[in-house]
Amino acid sequence: MGRIFEVRKHAMFARWNRMAKQFARIAKDINMAVKAGGGDPGSNPTLRRVIQNARAVNMPKDKVEAAIKRAAGKDATNYEQVIYEGYAPHGVAVLVETATDNPTRTVAHVRSIFAKGGGNLATAGSVAFQFRRMGVFRLKPEGLDQDDLELYLIDHGLDEMGEGSGESGEPQIVIRCAFADFGRVQEALEARHLAPLSAEQEYLCTVPTELPEAQANEALELIDSLEQDEDVQRVFHTLV
Repeated sequence: MGRIFEVRKHAMFARWNRMAKQFARIAKDINMAVKAGGGDPGSNPTLRRVIQNARAVNMPKDKVEAAIKRAAGKDATNYEQVIYEGYAPHGVAVLVETATDNPTRTVAHVRSIFAKGGGNLATAGSVAFQFRRMGVFRLKPEGLDQDDLELYLIDHGLDEMGEGSGESGEPQIVIRCAFADFGRVQEALEARHLAPLSAEQEYLCTVPTELPEAQANEALELIDSLEQDEDVQRVFHTLV
C-alpha cells in the first residue's frame, strides 16, 4: 500500500471563515439527508455519514442536533444540488458542487466568479469527463492492521487504499471506491466498528494539470473565491 494520489490542497482564507463555511456546508448536507431519508441516523445511512463528517470538522453536537430538527420542520428550506462545470486560468478544469434554493441566483454568482477570476463557466459535460465520481473514506491509521483491512474491503467494493494526509499534514488512511459501492463500503466499515474521520462522495480528476507556482496560484485564487460563495458546497479541480 503506497502513497495515494491527491490534488493540491490549499487554505487561502482565515481559519474562522473556513470553519463557518464547513459548518454551513454540513448543515445543508444534513437538510438534504433528512429530507431524503428522515431524521433518525439509525435508519438513515446518509445522515449517519453526514454526522461523521460534522465530527471531523468539530461541529458542536448541539448545532448538529439543531440542524436535524430544523430540517425535519415544515418550514425547512428545500435545497437542490446542482453541479456546474468550468475552467480556471491556464486550463484547470473545475467542478462546482452547489446546494441552492435558487438556481438562478447561484448560476449568476458562479458565472461572475469565473469571469472575474479569469476563467469561464462551461456547458454541461465539457469538464465532467475529466473526473471520476467516487466514494472516499478517511481513517486514522493508529491501531489499524492496514493489510487486513485492505483484504477485507476488497470483497466490499474497495477500488484503492493508500496513505494520505489531512489539512494539517496529519497521516490518514484513504479508502476509495466506485460511487455505486459507497453504501457497501460504509456498511463494511460500520460492521468493523470503524468510524471514519470523513466519508464523502468526491470527483477525482483523471487528467491532472501541472502548472508553475505563479500560474497555479492564479487558478487557486479563483477556486478559493468559488469555495467562499454561500451556495457552493465543494469545488473539485485538476490542479496537482
